[in-house]
Amino acid sequence: MSKDKKKNDITCSFCGVEQKNSAFLVEGDGAFICDLCITKAQEALIVNESNQKTTTPLLKPKEIKKELDQFIIGQDRAKITLSVAVYNHYKRVLLNYKNMIIDKSNILLVGPTGTGKTLLAKTLAKILNIPFAIVDATVLTEAGYVGEDVENVLVRLYQESNYDIEKTQRGIIYIDEIDKIARKNSNPSITRDVSGEGVQQSLLKIIEGTTANIAPEGGRKHPEQPLIKIDTTNILFICGGTFDGIHEVIERRIKGGGIGFDRKINKSEDKYTNLEHIQVEDVVKYGFLPELVGRLPVISYLDYLDKNALYSILVEPVNSIIKQYKELFKIDNVDLIFEDNALHAIAALAIERQTGARALRSIIEGIMTDIMYAIPSEKNIKTCTITKDVVNKKSSPVLTYYKKTG
Repeated sequence: MSKDKKKNDITCSFCGVEQKNSAFLVEGDGAFICDLCITKAQEALIVNESNQKTTTPLLKPKEIKKELDQFIIGQDRAKITLSVAVYNHYKRVLLNYKNMIIDKSNILLVGPTGTGKTLLAKTLAKILNIPFAIVDATVLTEAGYVGEDVENVLVRLYQESNYDIEKTQRGIIYIDEIDKIARKNSNPSITRDVSGEGVQQSLLKIIEGTTANIAPEGGRKHPEQPLIKIDTTNILFICGGTFDGIHEVIERRIKGGGIGFDRKINKSEDKYTNLEHIQVEDVVKYGFLPELVGRLPVISYLDYLDKNALYSILVEPVNSIIKQYKELFKIDNVDLIFEDNALHAIAALAIERQTGARALRSIIEGIMTDIMYAIPSEKNIKTCTITKDVVNKKSSPVLTYYKKTG
């Protein structure tokens, strides 16, 4: 065979292009690479380097809590517990242990409505710069029944991850109102329970860690649908619920143990004063499968929000409701002022509604809607002051005006 013939037979070991059809081929250890493949490899390295630079470094527990403190008032015990659990979880994921199996630190949050359970989970995902999805447990049913398949919680995360499987498999899923799928009692059910025990069994599989086949667009699976495989091993699950009535379960256990729990407590918060004593057995007695609770090893509680806490929520976080409204008024060149007694009045109204911090925005919306309707059409308004009487619908806001020149 001639040298020219051998030369023409040389091809790129990666794309197969012949030497005569490429600008050049670089010879390596028994292999060749063409100019186009070199360019592609260089571009891939640049993209990879860029991705590494934009990846958020793993924060230490104290750093995570410090970030949470900027957005969430109080709840220090829950924030510390979450910070440690999340730090340990992502150490486990990033270090990819081979010699020892380290279990996931899935989390169960218990506490009154409006105390920040969802906000904690959302803020964590934002701090860690990872995909986050919220699912309401009340819409989940067993496969084959009307409602959403449990595996649809993975579809939500997949969509939030911009259909990136790798990102999906390292995200956070928050399952809200998990307490609503408790069994009616702690005894195993002999009848079908499509939104309770059955859902718990289905959730157990994906929380524990499994490879699930999901329909990318959600909905029920059909034979003709292409399915995506999602490994849930490294997905962090945070479950939250009010667990209304669990204080009685805790109290019975404590009294039965001879410790006693007879202190007098405020009637408005009596359902939540003993949450600090919550244990795994209480959640099981409430109506959860021991296996499912075992897959939620980190249990934390959130404190009842009193008037002072609600007042702080109004003004202290970096994105507090009051600061948001002030920013909206700035666009119209108006300085919005809330008097201190007005803020305390708003907090008092929120206490009456018994929905925690959730009540604050609806109360302020009720106060501000008519004001925000009128002010943009007015001219030369300098300040708009909200007093206690404005909050209680007894007067209009106090307005001051810029002096006319000329």
